[in-house]
Amino acid sequence: MSKVFVISSSPESVVSGLDRCKFEEIRSFREIGDLNDVSSSPDLIVLKGDEFGSDSITPLRKSYPTVPIIVLTDKKRPRLSRKKHLLTRVLASPGCAEIKRTADFLESMRRILLENRSLSQRTSSLQFLIEVYEEINHLITITDDLAEILTSVMKKVRSILDSNGFLVMLKDPELDALTVSVTSQRRRKAFRNVRLSFGEGIAGWVAQKGRSVTVDDVKKDKRFKSEAFLHKDFGTHSLIALPIPGKDSLLGVLEVINREGSRYFTEDDLLFLSRIVKPLSVAIEKIILQQKMAELAITDDLTKLFNTRYLQRTLEIEIERCNRYGTSLSLIFMDIDFFKNVNDKYGHLVGSKVLVELGQLLLGRLRSVDIVARYGGDEFVIVLPQTSSHYAKQIAERLRKTIAGSVFLKEEGFNIRVTASFGVASYPDRAKSKEDLLKLADEAMYKVKYRTRNGVYAII
Repeated sequence: MSKVFVISSSPESVVSGLDRCKFEEIRSFREIGDLNDVSSSPDLIVLKGDEFGSDSITPLRKSYPTVPIIVLTDKKRPRLSRKKHLLTRVLASPGCAEIKRTADFLESMRRILLENRSLSQRTSSLQFLIEVYEEINHLITITDDLAEILTSVMKKVRSILDSNGFLVMLKDPELDALTVSVTSQRRRKAFRNVRLSFGEGIAGWVAQKGRSVTVDDVKKDKRFKSEAFLHKDFGTHSLIALPIPGKDSLLGVLEVINREGSRYFTEDDLLFLSRIVKPLSVAIEKIILQQKMAELAITDDLTKLFNTRYLQRTLEIEIERCNRYGTSLSLIFMDIDFFKNVNDKYGHLVGSKVLVELGQLLLGRLRSVDIVARYGGDEFVIVLPQTSSHYAKQIAERLRKTIAGSVFLKEEGFNIRVTASFGVASYPDRAKSKEDLLKLADEAMYKVKYRTRNGVYAII
């Protein structure tokens, strides 16, 4: 025993006796309350029971639940419950050999007790991990909503760690930045369109370094200032942040905020969360894979251009990007003039081949960032990101001339010529929503179709 606390109204004789027993470090106290001002914990407490009585053991045990206690008495030895006082022994006028033997025995008992507690905690943690895996597997089979899965798991984590809140941020697929996917805060709309760049804030640092971090006091961490706006409603004073790694790259960052009943997170908390991150990463990658598989169904079977489903999603994304960066988005609605005549004269099989060749012609005349979708029948829609209405009109005119000057199915001996009518509209110059943009471009195209055909009309 390296450190012994002696409690006696006259500690000198007890200390003298322990010195003879060759205990290394002995500190004496005259009252049990004197220990309240002591920051360190002893390896053994020796109490003069004749002076304080067996009732004094209870407050000591509350302050030092795993420290062995030896009660010395010169009178009849009091009976103590072994169940309640597992780490306590009463000795009547003992010699050094008996004190040393009892201290060693209690230390062995203490180690067994701590190992049992640790085993119990690990068992509970393992059981929780099994429950998390089972729940994730269940949720994946019934939903492809990643936010729902993450929220369900993080609510369990929050209850286990007694934390005030959490944030799960996922990597933006286009940028080295994090977006808030789920949060324990009710005001989730406040986190929409929020981006935290790699290296920015504690979460950005974790994303950039790929390392976990525990912060005991965010006010003393310079990194926190850059992401403090995310924690406005949390009252954050401490947090623990971990990267969510994927097979090939980072998937996101997990933050657990403010542990109840304790200001600081522990190494055990970090270890526990690192085990939770593994099934989370599996769930995230599986949902992303499912989404990619769904994207295989976003192309038109005939032309292999994008279909209307993809067009609708693309317009939502591009309009969101316009709002974020203050740019313009233009849309071209195109309809082949008198295409029914082609089908009637050559048949639908030939007409379909014309549509395929025309689709490839459009792709070859546009930028890689532009989107071409078959809207239905002989109608096509072209999405032009970061393009003003004036420039979009020029692009439409160039496409009109290209189509009018082209000969389709020349190699097959048909030598078919067609023209097309074009309508142009832009967001946010004239259109104020996705639906408005489609409607205006369609109306502009019909102005040409009902007048001259083979022309361009732009709503500017």
